Amino acid sequence: MKNIKQLWNYLKGNRSRYFGALISIGLATLFSLAAPLIIKTTIDSVIGDKELQAPKVIQDVIVSIGGVEALKDKLWIPAIIIVAFAIIRGIFLYFKGKWSAEAAEAVAKTIRDQVYDHLQYLSYDYHVKAETGDLIQRCTSDVEIIRRFLATQSIEIGSALFMLLFTIYIMVPMDATLTIISMSLIPVIFVFTVVFFVKVKEAFKLMEEAEGKMSSTLQENLTGLRVVRAFGRQAYEVDKFDEKNIVNRDLTYKLIRLFAWYWSVSDLLSMIQMGIVLTTSVYWTYTGRITLGTMVVFNTYVGMLLWPIRQLGRVITDLGKAMVSLDRIGEILAEKKEKMEEKGENPKIKGNISFKNVTFEYEKGKPVLNDISFDVKEGKTVAILGPTGAGKTTLVHLLARLFDYQKGSIKIDGIELKEIDKKWIRKNVGLILQEPFLFARTIKDNIKLGRVEAEDEEVFNVAKVAAIHDVVLDFDKGYETLVGERGVSLSGGQKQRLAISRSLIINCPIIVFDDSLSAVDTETDAAIRSALKKRRNKATTFIISHRIATISEADIILVLEKGRIVEIGNHNELISNNGLYNRIWKLQNLESNILEKSS
Repeated sequence: MKNIKQLWNYLKGNRSRYFGALISIGLATLFSLAAPLIIKTTIDSVIGDKELQAPKVIQDVIVSIGGVEALKDKLWIPAIIIVAFAIIRGIFLYFKGKWSAEAAEAVAKTIRDQVYDHLQYLSYDYHVKAETGDLIQRCTSDVEIIRRFLATQSIEIGSALFMLLFTIYIMVPMDATLTIISMSLIPVIFVFTVVFFVKVKEAFKLMEEAEGKMSSTLQENLTGLRVVRAFGRQAYEVDKFDEKNIVNRDLTYKLIRLFAWYWSVSDLLSMIQMGIVLTTSVYWTYTGRITLGTMVVFNTYVGMLLWPIRQLGRVITDLGKAMVSLDRIGEILAEKKEKMEEKGENPKIKGNISFKNVTFEYEKGKPVLNDISFDVKEGKTVAILGPTGAGKTTLVHLLARLFDYQKGSIKIDGIELKEIDKKWIRKNVGLILQEPFLFARTIKDNIKLGRVEAEDEEVFNVAKVAAIHDVVLDFDKGYETLVGERGVSLSGGQKQRLAISRSLIINCPIIVFDDSLSAVDTETDAAIRSALKKRRNKATTFIISHRIATISEADIILVLEKGRIVEIGNHNELISNNGLYNRIWKLQNLESNILEKSS
């Protein structure tokens, strides 16, 4: 019921088209049922000598052309009427197809827009956990299943109902007993169809989930294909995909077996029903209980009726698929959008930052950051060092409000971070990730992503600061060079420098380098940091790095371990302590000396 209501809501604005399609299929059904009646009248009253039994309007038409006797010499007239009815039926079927398809396409567009829009505003945490391949499938194939059901199969339900009601209405006055015999196995077929629906819905749900996992594996492999080849892991990846493919195949086989059972059993029941009607009607015609025309009508109607009833299996299958797809789409839409505090403050941010006793945990009882406190003045540089899993990235993510802290206080220019509008704070915090994502556009378009109105000169300036300008000029098409999907045509260092340029062009008062200098050489690293220092309106800068050379000139260095600040100070202060920073510094100096001697 919930899914039906959901479909009804999606049809808003297109319900008139859909009702038009239903009315058209009803009229088309009516005209298709009229042809056997004309044949019956022709056999019984025109060719035969039975008294004319037809609605008054038909009798008036026959009288106007000279009566039954005139029709005996003009048998082409019933033929023309049958052809005319077929043409009219075809016209109604055309409108049925047109209006249902237009309504279905509009609904599909509405769902795609709604899901895509909803995904944009879901939390950072949701996208970290979600599988991209599965989300793509929900936005494409699941929507297509709903579209196909609305465009064709749902209308077939109306066709079957109209066919059933009209045939009963016409057949009962002719012979009520033969009507009951003609309908005897239809309830059995219907019950069998409902049982089939329950089984196929569950089977399809499992198959959709398996296909989603297979799509995620494929998407992940295609994205990391260069890594796979570099490590010679092709065979492993093929086996992993094959495992998912086998599960998907087996579930598909199960679905196919269900279909095979349905069509074979429903075919058997339909043939039995037609055989019963044919045998009974022939015998009753022979004994004179019914006319030859009545026998023809009953056998024709039973054949016409059984087909849509059998087709209900296909319809119900697609209904089951549509219900599963609606549930899968509903799971996305049920996720709460990230609250953006649009009524929050939008202060002019200078870059003074204060952390006081900040604690954050992803899972209750397992803090990732514990009692973090430090202060930074605007324009200063903060470096963060620590082992993997120490909470470095989480700390800067709190600053951009990708997550909200549970305890403590973070203030920017004296204002509590939670009171500042999320959109506003993210416009003022330039977050440069270790693995930057680049779009399959030109280099210039990627740099201007945050400020599409930026002038070319501004693009060149930030590229120079990021030490990428000269590299870009060496490309055949310069800044008009396409970087390829996810920046595949660039090296890791080039992608990082391009991402730095993209953040710098926004002129954020706070910039975060989340290990985003790791792929550049030390000389380029030094050149970028030197250029950043010379910029006007110097931003408050956070640098996460494992290189002492990268962070040694920072005003404040935070050393994190197990979610806590274990050391804080500048380079000279920290190397004088016998702590983690000092040990890493000595180790990196030792490695550097060994490399110098070996070269």
